[in-house]
Amino acid sequence: MAKPIMVQGTMSGAGKSLLVTALCRIFTEDGYRVAPFKSQNMALNSYVTKDGLEMGRAQVVQAAACGKEPDVRMNPVLLKPSTDTGSQVIVKGEVLRHMPAAEYYAFKSELIPSVLEAYESLAAENDIIVIEGAGSPAEINLKKDDFVNMGLAELVDAPVLLAGDIDRGGVFAQLYGTVALLEPNEKERVKGLLINKFRGDVRLLGSGLDQLEELTGVPTLGVIPYLRVKLDEEDSLAESLSVKTAQRPVDVAVLRLPKISNFTDFAPLENHPVLGLRYVESVEELGSPDLVILPGTKSTVADLLWLRQTGLEAAILKLAARDVPILGICGGYQMLGEELDDPAGIEQGGTFRGLGLLPLRTVFEAQKTRTRVRARLLEPVRAKLFEGEEGTSPKEVLLDGYEIHNGSTRVTDWDVLGQGTSSFCKILEEEKEGGVAHVDGFTKGNVFGTYLHGLFDSGELTEALARWLCFRKGISYEALCPKSHDEEQEEELTKLAAAVREALDMDAVYEILGLAGPKNS
Repeated sequence: MAKPIMVQGTMSGAGKSLLVTALCRIFTEDGYRVAPFKSQNMALNSYVTKDGLEMGRAQVVQAAACGKEPDVRMNPVLLKPSTDTGSQVIVKGEVLRHMPAAEYYAFKSELIPSVLEAYESLAAENDIIVIEGAGSPAEINLKKDDFVNMGLAELVDAPVLLAGDIDRGGVFAQLYGTVALLEPNEKERVKGLLINKFRGDVRLLGSGLDQLEELTGVPTLGVIPYLRVKLDEEDSLAESLSVKTAQRPVDVAVLRLPKISNFTDFAPLENHPVLGLRYVESVEELGSPDLVILPGTKSTVADLLWLRQTGLEAAILKLAARDVPILGICGGYQMLGEELDDPAGIEQGGTFRGLGLLPLRTVFEAQKTRTRVRARLLEPVRAKLFEGEEGTSPKEVLLDGYEIHNGSTRVTDWDVLGQGTSSFCKILEEEKEGGVAHVDGFTKGNVFGTYLHGLFDSGELTEALARWLCFRKGISYEALCPKSHDEEQEEELTKLAAAVREALDMDAVYEILGLAGPKNS
């Protein structure tokens, strides 16, 4: 069985996900078979595996750090908040049901067998399992039947590294207070402290580190610098959604919906040197962008009504009438239609008017669509995107992504087809096990919609979109040749691992694991 090591944090946002990702890459570079594991994840950024199961996006990045295909065993329980007090509960990649927080707290002990089954299956195939905790182990009100922090560490006999966030201040109090609130047997599991997100001269921490070790009895194994890496975020909206790159020549505005999900779709746009991406939540912030994006959402109807109440719906309609391109993805695509019908009460129940920019009707259904797909942009869309390239026929643009949504969307007026309208892309038959090729999405004039998440990851659509928006503005698009999202993620993973390896006492980490050191040394 694999040897486990667990990274816990003094709070949410302490940097556990990045530290686990770094350790996954370091151990992999050192010749070990490695897998990440997070028993319970709470996030609106989810991912669909090749076998059509749903898992947290953070473990997808961690799997990439290990050179592995994402596997739902890496995240057996996923909570997707749908209200302020409740979440959709997903177990082993399948939706169980929606539960209010109190009901889930009473129910969660029943999930322990599924969690252990997933862990033991992974452990049988690997040398090291790097486990990520959730929140803080000092949440003493939640300790009963815990299987995400010290409870899980006990179940799988994992040593723990405890990380604190110095960037928020009070890191010594964070670390000391967390250790002080642990039970004696839990304290024994904490083998090292980590100070994360440090800016400055580490020598200034010297006396504080000595006192911290005296108080806790636990050595500090590393002071990790504040790392600016461009990796997909898990569920922390603060950093990703504060992206403002308006100094770049093309202005792209993404609606920051209250229940926004899968905003990792836009990481390739954030990183493109031509596209200035910003998230907006008011008419004043929206202004007059070159492209408006309505993203995915966990609560399409609620966020549609929010657009209406804030005046953003009217502002979007005015921009569309001025020929500003509008793109809707998943829930955003559903909003662009004429009507959203929820007869079974999947969201709120009832029938709701959409933005009316596309001739579509969506009916919400209990069965969730979850599938990995490859797709090809249809010719009318390609012709539009490449209209600025004289003397060339529209290029093929392949997309590699996934669908994850409730509901089906149908065209309400087939007579409009061929009048500046078409479907958005064709889902390729060879990527649909037992299925047939079909079309997805819709485009009418300057309005585009699709169910496909991850549509920008390959880089082909990103570059085509950037060139087209530059053409519309009369800007000369230089041959910048941006890297694909996957290539950039790989470079960032290597950079992250190198920085953490330099700051962390890896000899001590290997000793904690009971291993001699790098396997390939």
